[in-house]
Amino acid sequence: MISDERIKRINELANKSKNEGLTDEEKKEQKKLREEYLQAFRKSFKNQLKSVKVVDEEGTDVTPEKLKNEQENDKKH
Repeated sequence: MISDERIKRINELANKSKNEGLTDEEKKEQKKLREEYLQAFRKSFKNQLKSVKVVDEEGTDVTPEKLKNEQENDKKH
């Protein structure tokens, strides 16, 4: 998970970019922080999906096999 401090810095850089522009160093920092944020988001979202079970109207488990396999792999580790 990305820290509140890093999110605050992402927002500071975004505001500065809109208002006055960024230096080359700040642009590099912004790119790095955004990538870090996206990696954390993707990891969190993937973990959330692994806890999903899909059930049809009749109560039958229709979770895709690929997802079931991922869930089983996580249980083993």
